[in-house]
Amino acid sequence: MSADDAPLILTAQLPEDLHQRFTALRTQHFPPERNYLEAHVTLFHALPGMCEGEVVSICKRFAQDYAPVEAEVVGLMSLGGGTAIKLQSAAMLVLRDRLAENFHGLLTQQDQHRPRLHVTIQNKVTSKEAKALQALLEGTIQPRPFAFRGLSLFRYRGGPWEAVKSFSFRGRETP
Repeated sequence: MSADDAPLILTAQLPEDLHQRFTALRTQHFPPERNYLEAHVTLFHALPGMCEGEVVSICKRFAQDYAPVEAEVVGLMSLGGGTAIKLQSAAMLVLRDRLAENFHGLLTQQDQHRPRLHVTIQNKVTSKEAKALQALLEGTIQPRPFAFRGLSLFRYRGGPWEAVKSFSFRGRETP
C-alpha cells in the first residue's frame, strides 16, 4: 500500500490524565496480540489517504478557531464482544458534523454516520468475557467532565497507526 493509498484516521485528543488511565486499561484488558494502539476516540475511520493535504488544512483551521471541547466521561459501555468507556459531548458531535461537511464526498459509509463517542478498552472477545470485565469494572469509571484538547491524524497500514499530525485547540469559538 503506497502512502497515498493508506487511509487516514482522525481522532479527538483526550486530556493527558484520561489518556494515560484509559491506555492502562487497554493494556490490561485488550487482547495483547491485537493491541497496537493507545486509548483514542475515533471521529473518522477511513478518510482517503490521497486527501492528506486537504484534511491537514481543515484540521489546522478548526484547531485555530475552536477552544478545547467540553465533554463528559459517562461510564461503561458494552460493545457486545468488548467493553468501552462511554463519553458524551454534544459539542464534539457538532464539531464532527462540521468536519464531515468539509469532507463531503470523501466519507465511507461508516463515516457518514455520527459515532457513539467512546474509548475501546477491550474488543474481539466473547460476550461472556466482555460481561465479566464490565462486572469487574462496575463502579470504577465515575462520571466526570473533561475537555478534548485537539485532533490527531493517523495513517492506517494494517497494524499500529502512523502519526501524521496533531492539532491543539487554541481558538475561542465553541462548536
